[in-house]
Amino acid sequence: MKIVCVIPAWNEAKTIVNVIQDVKKHVDEVIVVDDGSEDKTANLAHSAGATVLVHRLNRGQGAALRTGTIYALNHGADIIVHFDADGQFTAQDIPKVIAPIVQGEADIVFGSRFLGAEHNMPPFKKRVVLPLARLFNLVFLGVRVRDPQNGFRALSAKAARQLNWQQDRMAHCSEILWLTRKAKLRYQEVGVKVKYNDFGQKMSGGWKIIGDLFLGRFLK
Repeated sequence: MKIVCVIPAWNEAKTIVNVIQDVKKHVDEVIVVDDGSEDKTANLAHSAGATVLVHRLNRGQGAALRTGTIYALNHGADIIVHFDADGQFTAQDIPKVIAPIVQGEADIVFGSRFLGAEHNMPPFKKRVVLPLARLFNLVFLGVRVRDPQNGFRALSAKAARQLNWQQDRMAHCSEILWLTRKAKLRYQEVGVKVKYNDFGQKMSGGWKIIGDLFLGRFLK
């Protein structure tokens, strides 16, 4: 069984090497999609042993994940893990996240910060952004998950072939949930640890996520 991790990265030179080194312990291949970085992210990722794909222009996390996922499927991946490049996720959680797929209990697994895992989420995101995202996903998409904006997930090859998301930026998280329900795929949530290093996150970033949710093209 070939397990591949796809990591979208935009100007992550400070963290990408450590992230790749940690992730490589738990997967067969690491694919980094350099999404128009202006620093040395691509070169550092290559030197750390990752397969590196490059977007010449910054297209967004959803687009980078789509590029990496398609590449992984075309190169024999059985399970594809989506993982962030900023060091907030813990690579040691990968075996736990993929376990339901390995055991044949799920087609897709979503990481959750609210299932017994430790987290230090910025207050605005915790109190405003995520409750609105949960409400949106339940009312408009009919999907009940505790952590709808978590970028740590695992997909079987079967699920990855069916989840043809089109949102290039943050709305891809909700689109993937909607497509999961539409395709009647089996899904589970698994607790993961998330460490927030940047407490200076702006409220405008949270409102951007909310706007992406309600204006996503997949609702048309």
